[in-house]
Order: sequence, then structure tokens, then C-alpha cells
Amino acid sequence: MVDSRVLILGGTAEARALAKALVAEGIPVISSLAGRVQNPRLPVGEVRIGGFGGVEGLRKWLGDNQIRAVVDATHPFAVRITANAAQACAQADVPLIRLARSAWEAGPADRWISVPDIDAAAEAVAERGGRVFLTTGRQDVDAFAGVENAWFLIRVVDPPEGPLPAHHEILRSRGPYGLDDERALLAEHRITLLVTKNSGGELTRAKLTAAAEVGIDVIVVERPSEPAGVECVTSAAAAVDCVRSIVRAADSADR
Repeated sequence: MVDSRVLILGGTAEARALAKALVAEGIPVISSLAGRVQNPRLPVGEVRIGGFGGVEGLRKWLGDNQIRAVVDATHPFAVRITANAAQACAQADVPLIRLARSAWEAGPADRWISVPDIDAAAEAVAERGGRVFLTTGRQDVDAFAGVENAWFLIRVVDPPEGPLPAHHEILRSRGPYGLDDERALLAEHRITLLVTKNSGGELTRAKLTAAAEVGIDVIVVERPSEPAGVECVTSAAAAVDCVRSIVRAADSADR
């Protein structure tokens, strides 16, 4: 299996877990990171940083690097790279697996307000006002720049680059986050509204539990649809099984 290379489109905890597992099995991987985060957590194995140049660039790269399989383990809201991967893999006839953690589901105590996109989230905040804990990521902060009747605690890994709301505080932080810390954060800043994407996973789930405990409304941006016809799994272990089968079949055909 040493000649079979697997491309992991990464940047998530699931991508790092997958790279570690595949390398342990002797399957060479190349993890690709978009380069949007300063000082990212790097996976084991070979790493490349930066884009591919769209669908055509990725299709060519797959052929030039003799990639046997691609695992798209990017964030559930990384719509562009997910769409590009689906098209490029189809054109290159390279198997594609989508590894996306399961979405969060509201429980009996949760007070969720589901919205279809970030602009709708900003409109919902403008309707309510208050003290807002914004956790949608730095690339979406500018959508809230025009909301003047709210104060924002904006938690990001790297500073936002676009326009900011008139009333805000930036909190630079990287998860995972514990429940006690999230409880304290909500209390310290007197938060009355939480805004988040439905990213899923356990690393940042504690904010939802803390919000439910004190009866805070949560505006939840629902996930975009996944590309049709792409095999989807929700864990690194399931992705390992898929990749193992693909690589073994490809190596057998080459003998």
C-alpha cells in the first residue's frame, strides 16, 4: 500500500485523527490546509498549505500526484472546497469520501432559533438586540456590522479582517471549551443571545449546554446541503475503513 497516496482536505479535528490513523496503517497521506488560520494545528504526515486554483487546479493536482482517494474532512460550512472537491474528483475519476461530524440536535431545554444562513442570523439578532455571544467564525463577522442595537462578544481564533459591529469585544481563543468555562463566560458578559453555526462535534458543544441551563436563546445557522452522490461518513474510524478498502482494491488492480 506504500504507493497509494490519499489526499485529506483538512483543518478539522476529524481530519487530524484520520491522518494519524492512516499513517499508522502505512498509508501515505497528504493533508491540505486552506491557510486561513494562523499557526494551525498540524496533522501527522505530509502537509500542504494553500488552495489548488479551483476545480481545474485540483483535478490536475490529483493526477500529477497520483492520488488514490480523497477525503473531504473540511468544516461542514466549507461550501466552496466541498463543491470543488466533488467536481474535481468526478472529473479525475478519483474516489471521494465526505467526512463530516454529525450535526447538533436540540434537546428539550434548548431554545433554538434555526436560520438558513448567516445573513438571516444577522437579521434575527437585529430583531432581538441584547448582549450577543457571536461564535460563527471570523469570516462571518462582517454580516453583523450593521447591527447597532446589540453588543457583541466575538470569539475567534484569528482577528476578523472586515467591518465590525459598532459595539463589540474581541475574544481570541481556540477550543475545546469546558462547560464550567462557558458558564462563567456567559455570566461574566451578561450574555442574552448566542449565535452559532451548527458545526456539530464535542469541541464546542459546551456553549449550547451552558445556554440551555440559563434559558438563553440560540440562533443556529443550519448546515448547507452536501453534494449529491458523495459517500458521507461521520467519524474518522468510518473514513479509515472506506479508504482502506479503496487503497486495497487499487493496489490489487496494479499487481
